[in-house]
Amino acid sequence: MSPELLTAGMFGLLLVLILAGVSLAFALGSVAVIFTVIMNGTSGLFPILSATFGSMWSISLAAIPLFVIMGVSLGKSKIASDLYRAFYLWSGKLNGGLLIGTTGFASLLSAMTGSCAASTLTTGMVGMPAMERHNYDKRLVLGTIGAAGTLGILIPPSITLIVIGMTTGLSIGKLFMGGLIAGIGMLLVILAYVILIANLQPEKAPASEESIPFIEKIRSLRSIVLPIAIVAIVLLSIFLGMATPTEAAAVGAAAVLIAIAVRGEFSWSFIKDVSYSTASMSGMVIWIIFGASAFVSVYSAANGINFVQSFLLSLELSPWLLIVIMQIAGFVLGMFLDPIGIILLVMPIFMPVVIELGFDPIWFAVIFQLNLCVGYISPPFGYNIFYLKTLSPKTPILELYKSVLPFVVIMILFGVFLLAFPSIITEGVKILT
Repeated sequence: MSPELLTAGMFGLLLVLILAGVSLAFALGSVAVIFTVIMNGTSGLFPILSATFGSMWSISLAAIPLFVIMGVSLGKSKIASDLYRAFYLWSGKLNGGLLIGTTGFASLLSAMTGSCAASTLTTGMVGMPAMERHNYDKRLVLGTIGAAGTLGILIPPSITLIVIGMTTGLSIGKLFMGGLIAGIGMLLVILAYVILIANLQPEKAPASEESIPFIEKIRSLRSIVLPIAIVAIVLLSIFLGMATPTEAAAVGAAAVLIAIAVRGEFSWSFIKDVSYSTASMSGMVIWIIFGASAFVSVYSAANGINFVQSFLLSLELSPWLLIVIMQIAGFVLGMFLDPIGIILLVMPIFMPVVIELGFDPIWFAVIFQLNLCVGYISPPFGYNIFYLKTLSPKTPILELYKSVLPFVVIMILFGVFLLAFPSIITEGVKILT
């Protein structure tokens, strides 16, 4: 089968299965099996098994359930609500203060959970009632929560950055550093927009009139120290080369469980709840990895990846334009597919082209990840829009689109800024290493 026909057939059938509602993991695996049998018969199925077992033996894969249990445990304990109260007490007296605190809370929760769904839903459930009581503009509230929630796949420890490292062979530690730089930058941009709107239109985000004793604010900081310390220890151990991501994840998971036990929240029902959620989330991620590994192994064995790479490099376009096209592809795919599936599908194709063109692969991967964040909140199919619908079921979907649109624009502009000034990522990673 020619590479052209193979590409059209495999990706076309994958699209049909996804539109039919088939899970991404099983759609990928099914396409791999079908095209293997067509090209090589049933005897050709062995390479699929080999690719799947090869993925299973990756030590980096063990970091995923460990980071997941770390995030799920923090999210299901009362640490999250205590964190929000601390942000609430310290920021409520400012115009837009509750939204500023909510954004800070969402970013810290993202760092703890590594999940957009957990960050967005938890932030909304904890923060929206307080902002409703203070008559905050619902559109601004929903847009801010949706945008801040996307940082879960950018700010380390991010599961998707681990998957990029596994797929491309890039240093996960350096990817974490680049993600941290981009994530903090994105957080500052979102905060700047919220502060600007709150001061230009204070009726949309009024300051709280509640008087909080200073001693109570100081006491509230106790709830922040523990989670920040855990996340900092995990990240620093990776950045300083003291531990691999898998080892750091194991330490982080153990530290979180000990901290929850010290708080008196450790119980049999808590263990069951966390275990079920961890198994469900980890299973979903790992099955996508297995399905994508099978898909990529079949496509690569039939010379499909080399065909696409040669096609991209043969185009009479400037290298920068090719980079932009690949980044736009990530953004568009992010509106329809899970980020992990996108990474496993396109990174093996894009990364050799990026290196051939002479660009820094860490810089490209971090911006690609940022574009997946933007896709996560972009109408009409961004995942976070439907999480927001869960938080506010009576809000029309068109109203949700209007809520997130300003944040989509500023996030895209920030991505263009990082694209135009690569040294922000490349030099930043060098300094941190």
